[in-house]
Amino acid sequence: MQLLKELPPEAIKVVLVLFLSFLIGLEREEHKAGGGYTFGGIRTFPLIGLIGYSLALLSGTQLLPLTVGFLVVAAFLLLSYWHKLAQSELAGATTEISGLTTFLVGALVSYNHLWIATTLAVASLLLLDLKSALEKLAARTPPAEILTFAKFLLLSAVILPILPNHEYGPFHINPFKTWMVVVAISAISYGSYVLQKIAKGQGGIVLASLLGGAYSSTVTTVVLAKQSKKENQPNLFAGGILMASGVMYLRLTALLALFNRQLRDALWMPLITLAVVACIFGWLWTRRTKSVTVQQNQEPKNPLELTTAFLFALLFLAMLIITQLAVRYLGKAGVDVLAAVMGVSDVDPFIMGLTQAAGTITAVKVAAGAILIAASSNNIIKGIYAYSLADRPTGRRALIFLAALALAGLLPLIWLA
Repeated sequence: MQLLKELPPEAIKVVLVLFLSFLIGLEREEHKAGGGYTFGGIRTFPLIGLIGYSLALLSGTQLLPLTVGFLVVAAFLLLSYWHKLAQSELAGATTEISGLTTFLVGALVSYNHLWIATTLAVASLLLLDLKSALEKLAARTPPAEILTFAKFLLLSAVILPILPNHEYGPFHINPFKTWMVVVAISAISYGSYVLQKIAKGQGGIVLASLLGGAYSSTVTTVVLAKQSKKENQPNLFAGGILMASGVMYLRLTALLALFNRQLRDALWMPLITLAVVACIFGWLWTRRTKSVTVQQNQEPKNPLELTTAFLFALLFLAMLIITQLAVRYLGKAGVDVLAAVMGVSDVDPFIMGLTQAAGTITAVKVAAGAILIAASSNNIIKGIYAYSLADRPTGRRALIFLAALALAGLLPLIWLA
């Protein structure tokens, strides 16, 4: 440590440039072992890094000399690439781009951006060294999945930041918070969708139930109920349907934690208890079957259709307005009835509307009770779906399980009264 204190600051920077550039050059040197012409290696890249550092040091706050130096180095690298093209039309430009990156690493160190320079060098090393793995990943990734991820970025990174974070009108509509709800729902659904795609063919019905519950417990119930007709495994499918509804409570807990801490504090214990009990009992019930290796045979549906996202936003706004009107003119009884009715369909817009109203125009206990009622109502509807769509043994057991879960979900109302 004493030696470091005695060294001038520029000496430490030079050592860092040499070290980072050396690592990149070492990786490129190993690449040269494959034969054929390759630009630079363990000596050339440190020299490029030192050139970038020196030019930045001499340029000071004037970027013109540094820019000219960058263009001169780029010209030499362009000549190298032309030479490679003359030997092979399939030549890549990775090494030449790495040379430009090394130049920038040296310049960043000179301007005291040490963390950025180190991160850039390490990221470059990872991208260079993981070539085979990345190429295999690209080959396995369908174009549709890239489009799906682009849609998620559009929802979260493009649309959300430009929306105003202010309340408008008598119903206190906040465009930013409205779209934040859409992004949160989409993120949870998309995460479940990705995991289902990754785990395709593995884990069987149990894993499909857990992941599907995060995606949509209603959709998962319908899919498993239909598939049960083709398999003679009533315990397996009934237990899986119960597990999917248990995960729904975990999903609600996560959304409440994101959007309303008061509701989270009021409901996290009963919601997590219901989730744990449903998942454990459902899993134990699946173990009563002779085999748990049945696979879900339906592909998960892409949750990031833009039309669906905008429709959800409209539904959320409608539920927010309806909830406020119910509170204003009908009181607690009106909100409870509305919660029971909303459980017949998708409960997310209604529950997320309550997260925006609770603590302001709606009492927290009233909103918490309405959430429990909506979730229980939804479980009853899912039980009816299972009974109608599944084979008779699976349907009966699923209806009994979900009805019991719905009743258990209403017990916390005693403490909220």
